[in-house]
Amino acid sequence: MAPVRRLVIDVLKPHEPPIVEFTTRLSGIDAVDGVNATLVELDKEVQNVKLTFEGDALRFDPIEAEIEHLGGAVHSVDQVACGEYIVEDRPTPQDR
Repeated sequence: MAPVRRLVIDVLKPHEPPIVEFTTRLSGIDAVDGVNATLVELDKEVQNVKLTFEGDALRFDPIEAEIEHLGGAVHSVDQVACGEYIVEDRPTPQDR
């Protein structure tokens, strides 16, 4: 089976821990080489965050478990990239 190299996940998280600590903790998961967190929406009780994980062989279950341990919840998996390398999105005629 081809390794997962990128996961983009939509997450709802509480305000605590702060996004920097939240992201730093997620970056320590085995097989995660890097993670970006982008705040999408902020309300009184939660933050909606887009998380982009990259690594040579990511596994979803430990990532989801750590998100939940930190008080967050996976809302959706929005992108998965598998194979020998990551194929970057390119405009196609359907995008016009």
